[in-house]
Amino acid sequence: MAVAGLKFLIMASLRAVFLSLLVIVASAGGDDNNGGGYYDLMTPILAKEQRLLSTMIGIQGIILYKFGSTISPLEGGLARITCKAVDEYGYEAASYTFLSDSSDANGYFLATLSPSEVDDKRELKECKAFLELSPLENCQAPSDLNNGVSGALLHSYKLLVHNKMKLFSVGPFLFTCQS
Repeated sequence: MAVAGLKFLIMASLRAVFLSLLVIVASAGGDDNNGGGYYDLMTPILAKEQRLLSTMIGIQGIILYKFGSTISPLEGGLARITCKAVDEYGYEAASYTFLSDSSDANGYFLATLSPSEVDDKRELKECKAFLELSPLENCQAPSDLNNGVSGALLHSYKLLVHNKMKLFSVGPFLFTCQS
């Protein structure tokens, strides 16, 4: 009988914790019209009224190269990020483009953009990441693996609260080499 009572207490406690979490999530959801709350953090597509650059954005990925049948990380590679922009009246403006830092020995790259780097009267909309440059003379051909040539759309992100950054991930991207 004691085991049955213990199971009942555990199940009741778990139900209480679950219901508490549901209440917290529901109350954090907020009103969809105010642009805040838990729902907006988990929504991969940005709401129309939410600025892409409300915080710093970061784009991370891996750049590789293929020589014969061997695939290795590419050190010194660059990615390019291009974003469509609109002016203060909602009309299409000149696109905004920036480069990543050079990829490290593991092929990892990071590109960052802060709100202060973009004209206040422009708003960035759709952004894509592209393979840009390989430092290897015989590996200059970008492949379209993971849309490295056609452009990998930035569509979902992790919110890094401590860095105040929306971190997008793309790739891995691949350059091919001539043998």
